[in-house]
Amino acid sequence: MKFLIVFVAIFAFALANEAQIINLESDVGPENFQWSFETSDGQAANAKGQLKYPNTDHESLAVQGSFRFVADDGQTYEVNYIADENGFQPQGAHLPVAS
Repeated sequence: MKFLIVFVAIFAFALANEAQIINLESDVGPENFQWSFETSDGQAANAKGQLKYPNTDHESLAVQGSFRFVADDGQTYEVNYIADENGFQPQGAHLPVAS
């Protein structure tokens, strides 16, 4: 459900900026999903997820994805991430790294 909310929010943001969607794909199943989009203004995102340990006390969703956007400073930023039972783990050249 969370991935659907994120997808709808990103989709709404793209429409609010009058960007056109130039690519949109999705495949949602009962235990996994995969989606991606790209807009005419340089935004893009993708994610794929899988249900881990279904029907157990440890059931969780593991998601891997990325998103890209052009910021107000004109630079393109990209974030790759994993989200699973260990939390949200983003990586990007512009993000600080814990030491």
